[in-house]
Amino acid sequence: MKSLQAYFLLGSLLFIGLGGLFGQDNPKGPPILYKSGDPADWPLDQDAVISAPNNHKILLENDMVRVLEVTLSPNELEPLHHHQWPSVLYIMEAGDFIDRDGNGNIILDTRQLPSPLTFPLTMWKDPEAPHSVQNLSQTKPIRLIRVEMKP
Repeated sequence: MKSLQAYFLLGSLLFIGLGGLFGQDNPKGPPILYKSGDPADWPLDQDAVISAPNNHKILLENDMVRVLEVTLSPNELEPLHHHQWPSVLYIMEAGDFIDRDGNGNIILDTRQLPSPLTFPLTMWKDPEAPHSVQNLSQTKPIRLIRVEMKP
């Protein structure tokens, strides 16, 4: 029964994710330039589940996907980590945040966007090189589901 529930959850997330990919307007403004590099070059110990286990909980994993529940408490800075597979993100809640690359350079500061993000938000992400997200909100957690597509 647990397996059936897990597959239902995965199917629902993929349906939501695909709907968001095709039905959601992209925010206006310049594209986010994120150079991910080659996942084969990234340290294995910086995988999100290994490097930031308090923020990344595995809900389901098999040879095709890994489904993560990702949370950051208010004012939390997560450890440096990467995501080696492309993903669909279903972001349920977030305030302002900063995403930095492995050298501390800002990839995205939501305070600099032309308009605030609206939630829930579904988006596609290519593999992400080592990065670290800082939740700038004093009161609101960051909560999302990440479905990583394995080759």
